[in-house]
Amino acid sequence: MSSMADFERSLRGAAPHALVDVVRDHLAACHGATATTLLLADFGLAVLQPVGGTEQRAGSVPLHSSAAGRVFGSQEPRAEPPRDGEVVHHLPVTVRGERLGVLAVRLPVDRSTDAAAGELAHVAEVLGHEMVVAERDTDLYQLARRASRLTLAAEMQWQLLSGRAFSQPEYEIGAHLEPAYAVHGDNFDWSSDSAGLTVAVTDGMGEGVPASLLTTLTVNALRNARRAGVDIADQAALADQAVWAQYRGSLYVSTLLMSFDLDSGRAYAVDAGSPQLWRRRGRSVDRIALDAQFPLGMFEESDYRMQEIDLLPGDRLLVVSDGVYQAVSPDSEPYAPKALVRGIQATSLLPAASAPGALLHELAAYRRTETPDDALVMCLDWHGREGSGSRG
Repeated sequence: MSSMADFERSLRGAAPHALVDVVRDHLAACHGATATTLLLADFGLAVLQPVGGTEQRAGSVPLHSSAAGRVFGSQEPRAEPPRDGEVVHHLPVTVRGERLGVLAVRLPVDRSTDAAAGELAHVAEVLGHEMVVAERDTDLYQLARRASRLTLAAEMQWQLLSGRAFSQPEYEIGAHLEPAYAVHGDNFDWSSDSAGLTVAVTDGMGEGVPASLLTTLTVNALRNARRAGVDIADQAALADQAVWAQYRGSLYVSTLLMSFDLDSGRAYAVDAGSPQLWRRRGRSVDRIALDAQFPLGMFEESDYRMQEIDLLPGDRLLVVSDGVYQAVSPDSEPYAPKALVRGIQATSLLPAASAPGALLHELAAYRRTETPDDALVMCLDWHGREGSGSRG
């Protein structure tokens, strides 16, 4: 077998905590690598931190002003200029559109060839996929994502999330929420199959662990209904019953559900509460008005209705929680709609995976003060399927 095939087999058979060691040994033996480091993005998307060891924070680099950070943002491998006879290669570690981090590999100048760079990129890709599997059985990679300690509520919420980005030929989707280390009740969830995509954005009442428990119940009720094969209106109804049965209307959850049919290009929504839906089409940005329905769990046995969303290939959809559109400046100027529209326009050239974090950064600069409320942005770029019936 080839050395690459042997490497992939060794990586699959390695202990969950030993993946970077296997990569390091392979690159040293095959390419003379003198150093190999896996850097993962922290929960707040502020720094990249090395996996392993006890000095993770000391070895962290800024995500927005470092060579590794630029590779994370551009998703293009890059090599730094030679120094002391060596070249540092930075390779994005990404799995199905979700940006996990960067693999940094130091090679002697004479071994830093185009062929070597191509193999390094492949190694980074394989490592990312194996790491996603290995995370089920070790905390090593979770620890590298923490620039500070998570609250218990935030721990519960991050474990509940489906991921921060995902891409398919028909669409790209990304989401982020703040404060990353103390999030309460906001959540986003999605699921794809050959027929389409289903998305849920939820905003539970309260703060801390009670809010996380409420959201956990709601998200799992929605998943349970989705996996039963019912449409989003029935998903909302079943989750509504689950929340009502537990809280009897004392607590409830604002939710926006959306479904996208890949063959027809049609999209549908159920607006059960406060998350707002915005669309950027060409140079214009508009809020999509939806029929407001009761939040999940507010009343017993509420009925929910789907409505079609006007969607065309090239559209960008953004869902923002009340922590975004209800934010105000120190002068009490509301963020929405004017500043929100400017923020959506300012981030329009960024990919869907990067736009939510950038928009929340714009929001923080506008607000200039800490807020106890969560702020969530989800972004979906719709490409559509060739030959589908996408239409306005």
